[in-house]
Amino acid sequence: MRVPCLRISAVATVALLVSQTLLLAGTSWAQQTDQQQNQNQTQNQNQQPSTPPAAGGPGNDNGPIALPRRTVTPAPPPPPPPNIKNPPGLGNLSMRVNVPVVNVDVGVLTEKTHQFIPNLQEDNFRVFENGVPQPIIGFEQVKAPITAVLLLEFASNSWYFIQDMWQAAWSFTQQLEPQDYVAVVTYDMHTNILTDFTQNKSVIQNAIESLQLPTWNETNVFDALYTTLDRLSRIPGRKYIILVGSGIDTFSRIDLDKVLEKIKETPNVTIFTISTGGFARALGGMAGGIPNSIGMLQADNEMQTYARMTGGMWFEPRFQAEFPDIFQQINASIRNQYQLTYRPTDTKMDGTYRRIRIELVDAEGQPLRMENEKHKPVKYLIVARDGYKAQLPVQ
Repeated sequence: MRVPCLRISAVATVALLVSQTLLLAGTSWAQQTDQQQNQNQTQNQNQQPSTPPAAGGPGNDNGPIALPRRTVTPAPPPPPPPNIKNPPGLGNLSMRVNVPVVNVDVGVLTEKTHQFIPNLQEDNFRVFENGVPQPIIGFEQVKAPITAVLLLEFASNSWYFIQDMWQAAWSFTQQLEPQDYVAVVTYDMHTNILTDFTQNKSVIQNAIESLQLPTWNETNVFDALYTTLDRLSRIPGRKYIILVGSGIDTFSRIDLDKVLEKIKETPNVTIFTISTGGFARALGGMAGGIPNSIGMLQADNEMQTYARMTGGMWFEPRFQAEFPDIFQQINASIRNQYQLTYRPTDTKMDGTYRRIRIELVDAEGQPLRMENEKHKPVKYLIVARDGYKAQLPVQ
């Protein structure tokens, strides 16, 4: 029983000796470390740097910190502009700015016979836009082929109306020239294209001769005119509409205000209107005549408006013998015109409607006076559209 106890006592003694030895060694190492740090601090405090480092820099608690000196190198010169050459055959490219200009076709006709008055000069014309004088930058007297739509009312309001339509269409074709492009369109409740634009006079005449007896009484002239204007807006150049009909509208989906707005928006279109049924209306209800009702008078006013807004003319013949002379006047107005070009002083692209007024003046700037061979004054008419709609910024 004693032997185990002695062994335990010996082991405990050995462990105690080892722990004391380690404690003494750690204490001695800590003391040496503190002494060494104190000596280093004392040496650093006693050493005062005479000059800052060559590189310079801010100081801290232990002295200045040396920062590497930045070497400033000059910026390289800009490269020379590139010498660009276009491929062979390709000229120098340029940028073009679209500055709006306005072209105005002006017809000057005698008031009595509607004959064209030639040989006027640029100085004889004055152009006003919304009352403001405009500088004319282009002027010429033109005589060119026409591009026209013959728009015919084909409805059985009365036999007199149909007869007038046929006579007007036939007289129109007799005065066509070989270079003219003409399309024939009829309307009742619907719009029908009898023939597209063609220079073949026989094709136009055959299309007119195919019109026999109409099957409808209703006439939708607003729809027909609106549709025709919409189609013509896609064709470049000057265009004409020869509208032959009573002017009465019954069931159009488009109202008058929209038609007038469409006329303002469609450039380079002149409308000539011929009201049919003049003889029947003159009879005033006798022998199958049609009295001049409020509806007929309103239709006449609308037909005049279409022509006036676009620089055309309105006719109300009573006898069929008048039609050849009517189309002679139309031809004189269409084929002989003065074309004026000006750049508007109002450059705003706001989509507003600008009113145009044309005046004729003499060398002193006074209203131009004309005389015939017998030195009698001659009254004249100035035929031009009354305005245009300005462009929008994005159009």
